[in-house]
Amino acid sequence: MEDRQVHKLLQRSRVKGLLKRFFWLILFTTLIYYALGLVYATKTIYKVRRNYAVILEDLSGQRRVVKEVGWHMRPPIFSRLELEVPLMNQPLYLGGKQQPERIISRGNVALWTSAMMTWRIVDLERWGIENQHPLQLLQNDFDGIVKDVMQSRRVDDLISEREQIKKQIFVALKARGINEGGPTLEQKYGIEVVSFVLKDTRYGDKLVEASEEKKRRELIAEAENYAADQEASRIRKLYQAYRESVGAFRTELGMGAEGDAILMDFLNQQKWAAAYEKNLKGQNTFVLNNAKGAMPVVLPAPEGGAGTGEHSDGRGAKNQKSGVRQALGAANPAD
Repeated sequence: MEDRQVHKLLQRSRVKGLLKRFFWLILFTTLIYYALGLVYATKTIYKVRRNYAVILEDLSGQRRVVKEVGWHMRPPIFSRLELEVPLMNQPLYLGGKQQPERIISRGNVALWTSAMMTWRIVDLERWGIENQHPLQLLQNDFDGIVKDVMQSRRVDDLISEREQIKKQIFVALKARGINEGGPTLEQKYGIEVVSFVLKDTRYGDKLVEASEEKKRRELIAEAENYAADQEASRIRKLYQAYRESVGAFRTELGMGAEGDAILMDFLNQQKWAAAYEKNLKGQNTFVLNNAKGAMPVVLPAPEGGAGTGEHSDGRGAKNQKSGVRQALGAANPAD
């Protein structure tokens, strides 16, 4: 009986010992985990990746660049990590965003454009130690140079001469001073400008509609001018043919300058005769001609039937023949 009780007591002590060990193991593991988390949060142990660098400030206030790839240690309280700098090619967008930005070109015309510069850091001392907030400063200087070049050009050049403007902006980013006599972007920030691209250059929607309307009106005006030129050319040709015909007619009859009045009367009669032939219905034509050069008269048709019209037409024909005879008599007074 006593042996059984002793055995039970031993088993209980063993279980208690195992529970205590398990508890202490969990507590120790938790402490180690939080200790490592604290070290990672304070970056007491930090890693420098490939194509990256770290700017570290020491206890004395000295800032230095760490470029060696791998794990590094630092005092957690007496030093701090200022900046992790990528050394690869990086994009920088106009206005700090990829969407097009509104600019005003020369002539106060609004234009939407987007651009991107590719750059990389070549001098970490100048980039991260001589400049505070270097990326923000670079963004402002980049926007200023690009807008200075683009806003000095007319809107037609910005649309049609994109290649030349892109080259001009690239040269300005590489070699142009930020201010007169000042450093360039590369000299100020210790970077290298790799490339520059104009991604988008376009009018606003309202300006596109106005431009299309202007182009349509120009095409209409050009078509009207062309039609007017053609009509003027046709009239000149008809007038030239008319002059040649009259000249040939005078040459054929042997008429001199004294027969101009008779010739004009004859041509006037031919005009009214042509008008009569085009509209035979509803009018009577009387050709009245004498030595004084009276003008032909066109009278409206009298109110009556077809018989009256036929009688009048016959009488008009007789008068026309009489007028021709008078004209010929006036042309030959000797007869």
